Amino acid sequence: MSATHIVQTHYTEGMSFETVVNDHSIQLDMDEAGGGNDTGPRPKPLILSALGGCTGIDVISILNKMKVLYSNFTIEVNGTLSDEHPKVYTHIHIKYLISLNTGDQEKMIKAVNLSLDKYCGVSAMLKKVCPVTSEIIYR
Repeated sequence: MSATHIVQTHYTEGMSFETVVNDHSIQLDMDEAGGGNDTGPRPKPLILSALGGCTGIDVISILNKMKVLYSNFTIEVNGTLSDEHPKVYTHIHIKYLISLNTGDQEKMIKAVNLSLDKYCGVSAMLKKVCPVTSEIIYR
């Protein structure tokens, strides 16, 4: 039987919603210009956050299995929105910023490629609707 994820989202007030994911609550809202009170993030950027978390978990897991020592690992995900409604991401770019030994850079490249091409389900879904590119920046 296939796994199923269930997320509950309920209206609170104004333009604000609370969503519960894995027993964790996230407040969603619009900024004041959009009629909200800015009490939480907008929904679309959370898609980018999900991508960053998904690929980040993969990369760390793979680097740990390869016994690579690293530090200062940050993932920055940039999404370009269409001009027309519905506003959707037309391109997503992932930057992996990391400190590690020069000799381990090939392992980092392999970890990123495995994540984006094999393991990260969020990346796989998003690649069906827009280009997803990436780069690694060594600090």
